[in-house]
Amino acid sequence: MTENGMIWFARKGDGETLADAICMRPDKANRHGFICGATGTGKSVTLKVLAEGFSEIGVPVFMSDVKGDMAGIAVPGEDSESMQKRIDRFGIRDSFTYRGFPVSVFDIYAQKGTPLRTTVSEMGPQLFSQVLDLNDTQTELMQVIFKIADDLGLMLTDTKDMKAMIQYAADHSDEYKMDYGNIPQQSAATIIRAIVAMEAEGADMFFGEPAIDIRDFFLTAPDGRGIINILDAETLINRPRLYSAFMLYLLSELFEVLPEVGDPEKPKIVFFFDEAHLLFKNASKSLLEKIEQVVKLIRSKGVSVFFVTQSPGDIPGAVMSQLGNKIEHGLHAYTPAEQKALNAAADAFRVNPAFDTKELMQNLGTGEAVVSVLDEKGAPTMAEHAFVLPPESRMGAITDEERQAAVDNSPLNSKYLEMVDNVSAYEVITGRAAQQAAETVTAPDGQVYGNTSGIPAAQPQEQPEISIDYEVGSDEEPVQAAPAKKKTKAKTKAAAQTEEDGGSAIGDVADNLLGRSGTRQVIRSTGGTIGREIGKSIGEAVLGKKGRTIGGNIGSSIGRNLFGTLSKR
Repeated sequence: MTENGMIWFARKGDGETLADAICMRPDKANRHGFICGATGTGKSVTLKVLAEGFSEIGVPVFMSDVKGDMAGIAVPGEDSESMQKRIDRFGIRDSFTYRGFPVSVFDIYAQKGTPLRTTVSEMGPQLFSQVLDLNDTQTELMQVIFKIADDLGLMLTDTKDMKAMIQYAADHSDEYKMDYGNIPQQSAATIIRAIVAMEAEGADMFFGEPAIDIRDFFLTAPDGRGIINILDAETLINRPRLYSAFMLYLLSELFEVLPEVGDPEKPKIVFFFDEAHLLFKNASKSLLEKIEQVVKLIRSKGVSVFFVTQSPGDIPGAVMSQLGNKIEHGLHAYTPAEQKALNAAADAFRVNPAFDTKELMQNLGTGEAVVSVLDEKGAPTMAEHAFVLPPESRMGAITDEERQAAVDNSPLNSKYLEMVDNVSAYEVITGRAAQQAAETVTAPDGQVYGNTSGIPAAQPQEQPEISIDYEVGSDEEPVQAAPAKKKTKAKTKAAAQTEEDGGSAIGDVADNLLGRSGTRQVIRSTGGTIGREIGKSIGEAVLGKKGRTIGGNIGSSIGRNLFGTLSKR
């Protein structure tokens, strides 16, 4: 709800009666904030009430739904006797209306919402290493792999690109040693195993194209309300490193894409980071520094960030010092560590002589909180005993039919629904696209090798522009959803070459990206691929299943040498 253009989310109280409204100023919301409290104290309802308020004043919201109940914000709340009592107690009968809010539901597994993807290149080596739970040495090697791919102009789109790039770099370690350092086969194999394990859990669906354009989160509905973007994270939360890395990736993208705006009248977008403790747990020093930098500087980009977690102690001090709007629900303190966290939480508020903040925090009921917001001068108000308003939307989850309707009605669903596989590092390194384009390859001994894989060449696909009547931020003119991100110049060039000249594509693509010496490397790699498959078949026929590995290795060696000779002619 709103009051005089501000986010009205609670009333002051003393446990018996309710008094003045407690509102959050939109022009101070980009000073960030937190919502903390033990399980069952009302954090989810508070988050929903704030999201509704921001949407009402035209501010888009992004939040994650880790329990499956946040999507209820899409449909009107349900009347009941208890709700009627709450409405009367808060004195909001004249202004309260049951209503749903405009939403877009996303799911990286594409099961409960619009698919949400990014590319490996866009996520970067540090966050991708965090997803794989790599140690410091392996993370450094990952940075080297990304550097080699960048220097060669190879686009890392999905996990098969990453595996191909790692194996390629390890196979050519002697050539790269002087410029990039040693690339041990053992370390490369360990990273590839980690990627395979991630793929087995379905997380590889997150890496691909079309990649999400962060500007598509800034849409508003025709009635002027901000779209509430909900990431369904019921499954994703079981992979905490992927969840936290993705959320930090979104923050980093917002930081990089948005221009400096100073202190706007209202945020461009409000970002609620639920289960925020996962972001900081086991994070490396360099990653923590990155988080602190983003939180400190993203304020001037007009982005408001709220961390939602069980205890303020989950948030590092350097980050906590940047959070101006504080909502603290009930805290339990049964252990020395919990007592320490309780003391820190109480000390974060300005003292109110009407009550003992520490004592009150331990005795708050569901829906109650200790609250401090920023006033018109940007100074924190005194701690207040607050009672959170009920949401106008449904408190619980939505049905499968209601969820599907929300997904189908999203203007972004048709843009991101279908995954495409454009030419990228895998196709270039393995020669797959060129192999499909070439009719035959004749070896020096007269043996003819054709397209034995049966896999069609990956072709670049144009993404349709989708007309959308929604508006971005406070702009008056309708806009279109941002088209899929443009690929690098090198990638586009490679794709065009593959289309134009199938017969010589393997040489042309490799020459464009890697130079003449690189051409020979790619052809050798293609020969290795063909030889490995032939060798596996022969090995299995002679020695059984155990012979597949032996035959594949021998075939790969023969194929690489054979095609290497061919490439010199």
